[in-house]
Amino acid sequence: MSQSRAVLTILVPSDREHPIPVPAGLERIEDRAEVRLSTAEQLPEKLPGAHGLLLWDFFSDALQNAWHTTEHLQWIHVAAAGVDTLLFDELRDSEVTVTNAQGIFDRPIAEWVLGAILAEAKDFADNYRLKTTKSWKHRETTRVAGAKALVIGTGAIGREIARMLRVAGLNVTGAGRRARDRDEDFGEVVLSEDLTQHVEEFDVMINAAPLTPATTGLIDAEVLAAVKPGAHVINIGRGPSVDEPALITALRDGPLGFASLDVFTEEPLPQTSELWELDNVMISSHMSGDVTGWREALAEQFLDNAERWLADQPLHNVVDKTAGYVPGVG
Repeated sequence: MSQSRAVLTILVPSDREHPIPVPAGLERIEDRAEVRLSTAEQLPEKLPGAHGLLLWDFFSDALQNAWHTTEHLQWIHVAAAGVDTLLFDELRDSEVTVTNAQGIFDRPIAEWVLGAILAEAKDFADNYRLKTTKSWKHRETTRVAGAKALVIGTGAIGREIARMLRVAGLNVTGAGRRARDRDEDFGEVVLSEDLTQHVEEFDVMINAAPLTPATTGLIDAEVLAAVKPGAHVINIGRGPSVDEPALITALRDGPLGFASLDVFTEEPLPQTSELWELDNVMISSHMSGDVTGWREALAEQFLDNAERWLADQPLHNVVDKTAGYVPGVG
């Protein structure tokens, strides 16, 4: 950042019913940057002249409507791992650098995935249901060690999931853009585009892929019809990666046995969705990565990058705007 004093706009949520605190620690950069707080409604007024933008309200689409005011914008940081709600054509085609929150959510999401696998295998949901009627019902449950898991998406989150599942004794395979053997975390990686040919082998299928044109609708009716009978599908990636009506059909009529879902095509999940009615579905409110202290970790990550930016040093987590994610092995 070559200017002696940068202008940094921070888009904060404007939900008065559930207020979210602004990032902690902004005083660290206030001697070198003019910090402007803005709601989505205020953004067209607060963005002109800004050199940097923090999307603290990371699901907001307000930037596209205010894009005509971004003449001086150089850098955008998104306080989320996924950038699919941000990348409109004008931004993709611009020289503005985009960074994200890769690394903050990897371990919590991996823990959530392992928890979902254990809860389904050990029938925890039925334990809770039986408790409400004081029913003592002995059953046999499923062994997790030795089960086969397919992790779709070989980025940072997918890799952390693979490492955690291997420790728990599962046999893990990856699915990504490039097929290969001897991957450090997955062993074998198959092509995501060939899921239909591979899913029958797996007891658990986990979507950890970013939402891009290539992954939208990736898990479609054909893939779901080909899964192993009784298989468990987990989605912690993005809702539109899964054909939701086809998912409902596969859960209701087979072959799917269970689904643990943290993300949905429409959020909050509409009350009219049949997913609420199915006993073989666990619904989580897009919270798999949100552990105690996550906002503080996001703020610290942003401030580290802001200090790098102000000092003209290389930024962490630079997103390939064409691909839609931070480049790496995939």
